[in-house]
Amino acid sequence: MARSFTAWLAGFRDSIADYGYYIDFEKVHRNVDSMKVELNILNSLIGSKNIKEDFNALLQKYPEVLKCIPLLLAVRASEIYCQDENGGHLYQFDFAK
Repeated sequence: MARSFTAWLAGFRDSIADYGYYIDFEKVHRNVDSMKVELNILNSLIGSKNIKEDFNALLQKYPEVLKCIPLLLAVRASEIYCQDENGGHLYQFDFAK
């Protein structure tokens, strides 16, 4: 009895991986819970007319909010190098050093 390769292949699913395969949700919740206060402080910037100035004012008053930036950008490093028309800058978010 011959098998139909096309019929056999059509029975495959696109993937056997669910969201948990790609994302450790428990770790995400732990990270968010550890920065809940700082994230809520940053939420105060939503709707700001002068976000750049308001963000700088927040950093002056609450410098600990800076540790949220890598988490929000989904970057694992505590340093992020960025470059614009004025050149490059290395942003450091690790206060333990």
